[in-house]
Amino acid sequence: MIEIVPATEDHLDGWAALRHALWDELTAAEHRAEAQEQLGEPERLLNLVALDGDKVVGFAEAALRHDYVNGCETSPVVFLEGIYVDASARGQGLARRLCDAVADWGRAHECSEFASDALEDDADSHAFHRAAGFAETERVVYFRREL
Repeated sequence: MIEIVPATEDHLDGWAALRHALWDELTAAEHRAEAQEQLGEPERLLNLVALDGDKVVGFAEAALRHDYVNGCETSPVVFLEGIYVDASARGQGLARRLCDAVADWGRAHECSEFASDALEDDADSHAFHRAAGFAETERVVYFRREL
């Protein structure tokens, strides 16, 4: 049985490897440093790992956001910053279980809304979000100009 637990320093290497698989623009070492830093903010950030024995096979990262969150009407909002399940552990409802644990944490922090985002062309992520009970609220294109 795969267990979902709060991430600790013992999970950093496996967690960082999965973060790198999801977001490959940083190295695994950079992801490890970011993950370690996140562990220092438990009042604002939730970091969960899914363990198959001692092996990290999934993770979910969430934050309490007090700023405006697109499509939401309340504050704070629990926001799913990232979620990933290794291919070897997919198809068992693990991502759903991770989302449910994040939702429970949000409720415990008096949130009534759970939000997330995905890139506009990421159809797999859109399908996951719908399957996990999320409803699309809007689409936004962000712009930037250097000063």
